[in-house]
Amino acid sequence: MGWRGLGAISNRPREKKFSFYSILSVLGRGNYQLSIINYQLLNRSFRLFRIFRLFKISRYSSTVKLFGKVIKSKQEEIVIALFIALVLLVTSASLIYFAEHEAQPDDFPHIPAAMWWGIVTLTTVGYGDVYPITPLSRFLGAIVALVGVGIFALPAGIVASGFTEEIEKNGLQIKIKNL
Repeated sequence: MGWRGLGAISNRPREKKFSFYSILSVLGRGNYQLSIINYQLLNRSFRLFRIFRLFKISRYSSTVKLFGKVIKSKQEEIVIALFIALVLLVTSASLIYFAEHEAQPDDFPHIPAAMWWGIVTLTTVGYGDVYPITPLSRFLGAIVALVGVGIFALPAGIVASGFTEEIEKNGLQIKIKNL
């Protein structure tokens, strides 16, 4: 096959020469073309563009296309679920600040600092670097951890129902084509 370089682009129609994927291809190949020159920073930056060539996989994989359709069709529900998670984060950080500020002024100096505890608790990671010590705060922490499990199950359920809908649509289309 050999090295095609920029000559491969000259045979394409004008609208495809400057498409997003064509530009990524040129930038991804730039690493090979500049390897002759020993510009390390420039060479490394072109290697980074090779990662972006992975976006072209959606052309060849029907599963990636299906995932894109699901996300696009369920984007409103996903945005609402993320907004609810954001509201719960701010609410839980505010509540833990008011409950724990007196007992631990270094760990909970203000509400934005308490958001770290909220993120760690809502995502049920629980690093243990900041944790509540008063009984009211521990009860609040338990409630926030339980709500966090539900908050992250909500987008998963939305995406799963979207997959089911898309597969049913595709199944009906295949049956209609076979008739």
